[in-house]
Amino acid sequence: MKLGVFTPVFGTMTLDEVLVKVRALPHVQALEIGTGGWPGRDHLDIDALLDKKPCADAYRKKIEDAGLTISALSCHANPLHPDAAVAKAADDLFRKTVRLADQLDVRVVVTFSGCPGDSDTAMHPNWITTPWPPEFLDILEWQWEKKAIPYWSRTAQFAADHGVKVALEAHPGFIVYNVDSALRLRAAAGPNLGVNFDPSHFFWQGVDVPAAIRALGPSIFHVHAKDVAIDPHNVAVNGVIDTKTYRRMAERSWLFRSVGWGHDELEWKRIVSALRLAGYDYVMSIEHEDALASVDEGLRAAVDCLSRVMLTEPPVQAWWT
Repeated sequence: MKLGVFTPVFGTMTLDEVLVKVRALPHVQALEIGTGGWPGRDHLDIDALLDKKPCADAYRKKIEDAGLTISALSCHANPLHPDAAVAKAADDLFRKTVRLADQLDVRVVVTFSGCPGDSDTAMHPNWITTPWPPEFLDILEWQWEKKAIPYWSRTAQFAADHGVKVALEAHPGFIVYNVDSALRLRAAAGPNLGVNFDPSHFFWQGVDVPAAIRALGPSIFHVHAKDVAIDPHNVAVNGVIDTKTYRRMAERSWLFRSVGWGHDELEWKRIVSALRLAGYDYVMSIEHEDALASVDEGLRAAVDCLSRVMLTEPPVQAWWT
């Protein structure tokens, strides 16, 4: 298993500056790079590289010359949005990203599953979280049968045709947000659709992360390394469903934190062990969204913790096997 970094943490730094920064981090071997959508495209101009082989080759060589690889291209957006223009922009970006991934020999694209509205005339997404009142279940089934399954069935096939796997980040607010929803969509759309597993989105929902990893098994195509700190006092008062802005940090039930600052090293050892048992041997991509830590401080903490719990060499075959 390798350690990587998701590059939006470096904001508007140039790619050359990012490479210098990452090379200074011990044990980091890979970059996950945004092509647009919510991650932005600060370190990759998709239109300048797509179908332009010399440019794409030069981009890839620059990263390889720094001793790094690209673990995934990411284009988090909402291709199921009820606003047709928003949905089309997300779909266009995804398809461009898949094609560029193929041309760069990157075999994973990370995105969101998306969330539809409650009808074809809706203006905004509608995330259903409860089976009652009864019309909620009607909306949910419509979203799955008329929107999510048809879209992802044909879109996962498009990615497969380009030799690229689709890793949906299970995220509250979208149709895929937990184990059940991820496996349901995978069963309908086929094995080329899997998961970008981010423990932070599972922790605050009350999920035992190693148990979720075991349930997802080979459907895990990519992993984000991000933590969550849960405030027991605020949870005791208001529970874990929290719509307060992230700026009201002291009042929230949970906050995104750097790896090791929400859950201890033992929990991250359980996570890494569960990933190995599930057969995952790719990249853990550090995603820094910790408002209480600077970029350098948060990355150092994550690298320090993960470098202790991840094996840097292949395990030696035991004498009894």
